[in-house]
Amino acid sequence: MCGIAGIVALEPGRPIRAEEISAMLPPMQHRGPDGRGMHIGPGIGLGHVRLSIVDLAGGPQPIYNETGSICVSFNGEIFNFIELRNQLEAAGHQFRTRSDTEVIVHAYEQFGDDFVQHLNGQFAIALWDSMRRRLLLVRDRAGILPLFYTRFDQRVLFASEVKALLPLLPSPPALDPVALDQLFSFWAPVSPRTLFRDVNELSPGHMLIIEGGAVRDVCYWDWQFPVDGDWRRESAQHLADELHDLLADATRIRLRADVPVGAYLSGGLDSSALVALIRQNSSAQLKTFSIGFTDAALDESAHQQTLVNALGLDHHSTLCSNADIGAAFFNTIRHTESPILRTAPVPMRLLSGLVRSSGYKVVLTGEGSDEVLGGYDIFKEAKIRRFWAQQPDSLWRANLLRRLYPWLDTSGQQGGAYLRQFYGVGMALPDAPLFSHLTRMQTTAQCKQFFSRELKADLGSSAEQILTESLPAEMRQWHPFNRSQYLEVKTLMPGYLLNAQGDRMLMGNSVEGRFPFLDHRVIEFAARLNPVLKMRGLNEKFLLKRAMAGLVPSSIIERHKQPYRAPDIPAFFTGTPPEYVTELLSESKIREAGYFDPKKVQLLVNKARQGRAIAYRDNMALVGILSTQIWHHHFVNGHAADVHAPIRPLAAGFPARPGGMAQTDHGAQAAAQIVCA
Repeated sequence: MCGIAGIVALEPGRPIRAEEISAMLPPMQHRGPDGRGMHIGPGIGLGHVRLSIVDLAGGPQPIYNETGSICVSFNGEIFNFIELRNQLEAAGHQFRTRSDTEVIVHAYEQFGDDFVQHLNGQFAIALWDSMRRRLLLVRDRAGILPLFYTRFDQRVLFASEVKALLPLLPSPPALDPVALDQLFSFWAPVSPRTLFRDVNELSPGHMLIIEGGAVRDVCYWDWQFPVDGDWRRESAQHLADELHDLLADATRIRLRADVPVGAYLSGGLDSSALVALIRQNSSAQLKTFSIGFTDAALDESAHQQTLVNALGLDHHSTLCSNADIGAAFFNTIRHTESPILRTAPVPMRLLSGLVRSSGYKVVLTGEGSDEVLGGYDIFKEAKIRRFWAQQPDSLWRANLLRRLYPWLDTSGQQGGAYLRQFYGVGMALPDAPLFSHLTRMQTTAQCKQFFSRELKADLGSSAEQILTESLPAEMRQWHPFNRSQYLEVKTLMPGYLLNAQGDRMLMGNSVEGRFPFLDHRVIEFAARLNPVLKMRGLNEKFLLKRAMAGLVPSSIIERHKQPYRAPDIPAFFTGTPPEYVTELLSESKIREAGYFDPKKVQLLVNKARQGRAIAYRDNMALVGILSTQIWHHHFVNGHAADVHAPIRPLAAGFPARPGGMAQTDHGAQAAAQIVCA
């Protein structure tokens, strides 16, 4: 993976200066330490920082077609590039490199805007067609890779990270209060909104077409579920075999690289299945990586070792302590570019650091399996709550929640009242579009009690209303389980799991993650399954377990799913809090930023200091407030244009990089290109 950036003028012939593109690249240095490249032409400027993985010598970007009329700057991987290249060569296209990037320009020549339908990959693409004076910005189907853009002064600026836009913005960044409200509801803003006012993200499965002074946002792919009851009718074993073959192929093509490829191993079913499939596809010694915790309640090292022993893996792991999270949290927010409600991304950045220090640039990960194949507790909870809603006065039905959450005390009148108050939310409308996620939203939204009066005054429609209005009309015809899945993949997955906890934590250490479970063929196959094959009763990922029988030890297949968690409040208030925590949570700093109520925050901080802030909502509230304060410090106060150097005040001009644009980074061979088209 890499980083892309650029500017396109909406007025014909308006020049783009090389110095402007050059200023956008250093903030993304961590995404592409192996080289830089540029393309400058009338009304267009493209920039690229490269993490070299395929065609190490011949793949510097931007890359062109035979005549130079089409230019691409690309972040990601096209995993079916070999098959697609053969198809394009048979149609008469000539290739000059072995890079997967080059198939994009020829596929566009061959198929036009439908070229993206032929790509199996994860990508953020900027494609300039100089003959038609049009720019296409394209993001992959699942939203694995980020792409941001802003429009002002008759120009559109875009980049893989917001940090790359900041040097050229006409005014200092400001927080979008509606986005913060959404984040404190769903863990991430509703796409295309971001925490930065007037900066959008390109939504997953979307293409931005900029042509003739107009900007059009087109959805080329979305998660599609059939009308309730219109399922695949084959036997469970037939479908399990088909799922195995699909996952095996998705894994096989994601092993394509000119550098070593490793894998994450958590000890759960998803990563274990992935590692087993890798061993099926490769005879080479597989190096795996995992994170463990000094807190035994969070640690899965024993389960990781089970698979290591079964498959004979070359395994590497690192332990994460409370102090490690407290020390790394501050700079983690510079990478996420967004507040977060849990500390879970921090250990993932430490883990990618282990990968990089071991000499690896690429890892495969099991992320996406729970969303695609039905693995989350929230899906189970929604099933129980819908069953309960048929007889809302039945405490027996409500007690089924104890099978899911054994720690629940449902005894007596008080226990029943608690169940109805918390898990009974929305019970009168079980077919409402947000029903499955109302308990999570209700818990998260309690953190909003800390919002300042000024921030609340800036809010309009509720976060729930905005989300509901963004959902497709056909969703009401889907099975309730599929509605739950769609909500998950439109809220938590792209904005938090794949971004804050995924891409940003990987690329913070210049590591590429690959996600076989998010191969669009796997997604489309799973969408057509009867939901009972995803979750039979409360047995999650039923079909995946059947598909992996005999490949993964039964102890892993049968173990209860353990959600990935990391220490929250204890990471900041065990012993002496880190200096930044004390400063940024001080009453004066809270009042200065203006997002939260200083008095209420101080009560929460005192509670944390005394060890009394143990509730789930307390943890989320404190982490959310602290990370928002850090975000404000880094970006609004102007302390972090990138993760290596402070923001400088914007000047009238755009300073060129020291040493000129031909300078390369870390001994990279690829020099920057200035090409007129």
